[in-house]
Amino acid sequence: MSVDAGERLVDGYTLVVFDLDGVIYLIDRPIPGAVDAVARLHAEGRAVAYATNNASRRSSEVADLLTGMGVPARPEEVLTSAAASAELLRDRLPAGAPVLVVGAEALRAELRAVGLTPVSRADEKPAAVVQGYGPQVGWAELAEASLAVRDGAIWIATNTDRTLPSGRGPLPGNGALVAVLRTALERDPDVVVGKPESALFETAARRSGGGRALVVGDRLDTDIEGARRAGLDSLLVLTGVSRVPELLAAEPQRRPTYVARDLAGLFDPAAVVPVPGPADAGGWSVTNRGGSLELAGSGRPLDALAALCAAAWSAPSSPRIRSAGPDAAGALESFGLPAGG
Repeated sequence: MSVDAGERLVDGYTLVVFDLDGVIYLIDRPIPGAVDAVARLHAEGRAVAYATNNASRRSSEVADLLTGMGVPARPEEVLTSAAASAELLRDRLPAGAPVLVVGAEALRAELRAVGLTPVSRADEKPAAVVQGYGPQVGWAELAEASLAVRDGAIWIATNTDRTLPSGRGPLPGNGALVAVLRTALERDPDVVVGKPESALFETAARRSGGGRALVVGDRLDTDIEGARRAGLDSLLVLTGVSRVPELLAAEPQRRPTYVARDLAGLFDPAAVVPVPGPADAGGWSVTNRGGSLELAGSGRPLDALAALCAAAWSAPSSPRIRSAGPDAAGALESFGLPAGG
């Protein structure tokens, strides 16, 4: 779906599904413009949902956190990988079955809520291991999980995010901790519940009543790939983890429908662009010169980005990018790209 001149992106959808960390807030502070954007959606009577791989908070806790930031949210609007993992295990295991938990207390609470019994040691004979992010996770918990999986327990990962955003830059996420067990066990988890798997987005889409849903995320490897797997359009915002160099090198399954610097792209046609765009539109042209992409012209930087996506995604390998002129140099630098390639 494309955005016509003067048409708001949000008007093409009945539901907007937000990732949280990197889109609505960064750790515990709202990202500039996010509170106003969600308030505007509510004022227009538009449906919203929140889908997060963070398994360290319950849905009710996430709703309370959002409300405290000025984003009124109900627990039923929040879809977490912790709750989805607990529901998956509830459907697979007998009532009261022991489950070894690697992660935060929120994950244990979600298991109790569906009638399962959280345990912490392999000698308690857990039927499953569920692994989610927790800032206090250490070697001892990973060792117990390793023993339990070797003894036949099902291994469920809430998500495999390699990193999580912070005010100091990306930090190790649950995917890094899953990689520890993957190395020790020499195999992958039996099930990964969160993004880029499609379950969270499919659940959200079912709530749209048959209308169109738009996924808004900051990560190509989770939000955007998950949206594509669920068959949904997606908007990449550049307020979190994924940046333009990663976008230009993205594999087909991680390419968004639209790109915007921030959530203003939902409402302002000038603040969003479909990708890829024409390689010679919006006042810009991109030419392949000796294996490098040369950007020339002038105009809206987002149009330059769309043209670069078209050229980079059709190139056989990730090419160097350089500018031809000061306007092109300025556009590249605004996206964190070196003007000289």
